[in-house]
Amino acid sequence: MAETFLFSIAERVLAKIVHLSVDEVRLAFNVKTDLKKLEDTMISIKAVLLDAERQQHQNEKLRLCMWKLRNIFYDAEDVIDDFKCEALRKQDAINHPNINNLKVRVLGSFCLPLSFSLKMSHKIKDINGRLGELATEWNSFDLRQCDDSRHVFRRETISFVDSSDVIGSDEDKENIISMLMKPSEDRNVPVIPIVGIGGLGKTTLAQFVYNDDRVTSLFPLKIWICVSEEFDLSRLLKLIIQSINKEENCDDLTLEALHACLRGLLNDKKFLLVLDDVWNENQAKWVELRNLLRSTDGFSPSKIIVTTRSLKVASMMSSIPSYMLEGFSLDDCLTLFTKWAFNDGDERHHPNLTRIREEIVKKCKGVPLALRTLESLLFQKTDESDWIYIRESEIWRLQQHENDILPELKLSYKHLPSHLQRCLAFLSLYKKDEIYYSDKVIRLWMANGLLEYPNQNQEWEDVGERYLNELLSRCLIQKEKDFCLYFTFTMHDLVHDLALDVSQKECKIVNSETETVDENLVEVPRILEEIKKVQTIIIQDASVKSKVIHESLINLCFSKFKYLRALELRNSPLTALPNSIGTLRHLRDLDLARCEGIRELPRSFYKLRSLQSLNLRGTGLKQLPDSVQRLIELRHLEITVTAEHLKEIRAGCWTSLQYLKLNWCIGLECLPEGMQYLKSLRTLVLFRCGSLVLLPRSLKFVTKLEHLEIVRCFRINLKMELEEEEDKDLQLSLKTFSLLGLDDLGDLPRLLLQGSSSTLQQLRIKHCLELSVLPVWPLNLTSLRELEISSCHYLSALPEGIDRLTNLQFFGLLTWEWAAFLIESKILNYIQS
Repeated sequence: MAETFLFSIAERVLAKIVHLSVDEVRLAFNVKTDLKKLEDTMISIKAVLLDAERQQHQNEKLRLCMWKLRNIFYDAEDVIDDFKCEALRKQDAINHPNINNLKVRVLGSFCLPLSFSLKMSHKIKDINGRLGELATEWNSFDLRQCDDSRHVFRRETISFVDSSDVIGSDEDKENIISMLMKPSEDRNVPVIPIVGIGGLGKTTLAQFVYNDDRVTSLFPLKIWICVSEEFDLSRLLKLIIQSINKEENCDDLTLEALHACLRGLLNDKKFLLVLDDVWNENQAKWVELRNLLRSTDGFSPSKIIVTTRSLKVASMMSSIPSYMLEGFSLDDCLTLFTKWAFNDGDERHHPNLTRIREEIVKKCKGVPLALRTLESLLFQKTDESDWIYIRESEIWRLQQHENDILPELKLSYKHLPSHLQRCLAFLSLYKKDEIYYSDKVIRLWMANGLLEYPNQNQEWEDVGERYLNELLSRCLIQKEKDFCLYFTFTMHDLVHDLALDVSQKECKIVNSETETVDENLVEVPRILEEIKKVQTIIIQDASVKSKVIHESLINLCFSKFKYLRALELRNSPLTALPNSIGTLRHLRDLDLARCEGIRELPRSFYKLRSLQSLNLRGTGLKQLPDSVQRLIELRHLEITVTAEHLKEIRAGCWTSLQYLKLNWCIGLECLPEGMQYLKSLRTLVLFRCGSLVLLPRSLKFVTKLEHLEIVRCFRINLKMELEEEEDKDLQLSLKTFSLLGLDDLGDLPRLLLQGSSSTLQQLRIKHCLELSVLPVWPLNLTSLRELEISSCHYLSALPEGIDRLTNLQFFGLLTWEWAAFLIESKILNYIQS
């Protein structure tokens, strides 16, 4: 069922009100009182929203009221963002004074602020009025304030399993039993975590192991506990005691008495304890239980098996690597589905259904509970149309019962904090089997205001990375490949179905067959005049659409969606952007990657003052226009130009820029002057700039630079010596430095690396064919953890004293002789050749 995300939206709008600066509020006269009224009203509504979200599925009137509130909250957010846009407009006028701006200041210094002030005052009063109209209805629901604790309640599991129903788990069972048989080297009871998404068969595998005869003979005492809800020590001790001795009455015992009773029952017996369905992430609670189970005499012979959906839970409870449960093979799935969908042997009488069966099974992606869900819809049905209907339908649209796959997966969703719920739902904008790029996803989250405000010494991008790591730890996304500066990840099809289900009113893929669209985020492959309000547009398969369709679509978007936050036009056949793009004052993310026909940007481009991310990679631009330098909110910039020189970066421009990538600038001979003004720059990537010869010494003033990557810049000379006395005490912040495919590289930039001697953690040198010797000075890189050198064929030796790099953990090697030397020197924890 579609979610309103009302609590998350309210949090975001309130945070924006709080973060309005005094100067921004002063942009409009006499709105401070109305803003305070809006804030107070939203605070009182937010206080009971969690209770409302829990009750809405049983109260249709409440649910409809919440949708009304949602629309009002979105309008409130747009109004608050208008203050920011106006502040940016005024700042731009100050930074770039000209005749037109002068006329505005002299002739319109009173009129324009008054116009803005009246407009803002009217909008805020209107929102307060709409909230007031809903107040009576809202108060009638008698909602209560409650905390944001996320409890999940799942059916209770038992230890019994019918082995004849278990297919495809033999190898997993043998692996777990092998782990159980390994001797312990700790007083703490070893914990074996079984990890995977909901419905994958973690509980079934644990049951399969628990009932194996070898396990029964190995452990005289076996205990099965379904944890599921709150990880309460007293409750768990009672369950363990009653599992050992059903006659034991311990309901009224204190914690101390429960401990004494448990110790008496265990009496240093060798036991196997299964803790099924653990969600607790509070380490203190786990340690309390672990310590009570600890052996009192030497190494513990006992073992614990834990099933969980969270890698964070697994790593907290165990030092043993998690046993990641994978999906069943196609053959096992077919066997299992046939066993459940047909009575014994009946499939032979329906060869037409057998053919459809394989296509249905593939939809389940190896998840047994998904197989069971679809099987239950088809059991004893032999009409081919029923089977075709299931084959053609999205799983999330099919009717499901409490213990079916989607409700089971939704437990993971409900356990997420509210801000992560919206971020997960946002990923449904992309197709199934999409390869997601972490940096791109973070920028889209940021553009749509889905990230919490960063703490001190944090950036927005850091918050986004934390969110992704949280989703990774909960197995809701899976990392594919790490590229140092970003990583790719995928989402299981069934989790994608879950995201589609909860985001029905928030995100939708729209095509010419879609009849109604009232969503906030829409993916628009074709013109849909019915769309009313949109914040994000992603045009997929753009290269196959005609130029005429794209021009019509873009003109429609620019004329109707004034509060657009993100626009992706990758591979578009467009040859120009309309000048009306300047009306998109709220646009924060614009992706024009591989729009080869675009050779210049419109004159109004400077008006996109809210822009945080701009991707011009693979465009046909000759030069980067001055208008781009006026975008003071810009944090991420990727550019391709054909010019030999970029215009000088002026003081006060790009003060927020975090990431700069020059991509395929094949004629570019040098970086622009004024690099020292990029005070916030953390990442610089130079990719296939074949004419680039030197790095400017002004890079030494970019003191926040953490990541520098130079790829296939064949002519570049990186020799940067310490020329001035002040260079010797230079303090830089480089953490990763990559030199890849630099044919003429003869030396390393001493100025940058020695200035980062206490911060550099990763150094990669690959396919640098002319590099024949490493200098001795890199031995001062005391924080270096990863050193990767490969395909540098003339590099035959390591510098003396490399054993002083005591923090080195990873080494990508050129020869086995080096490997032998490093292993013998006991320098490394891990070596890759």
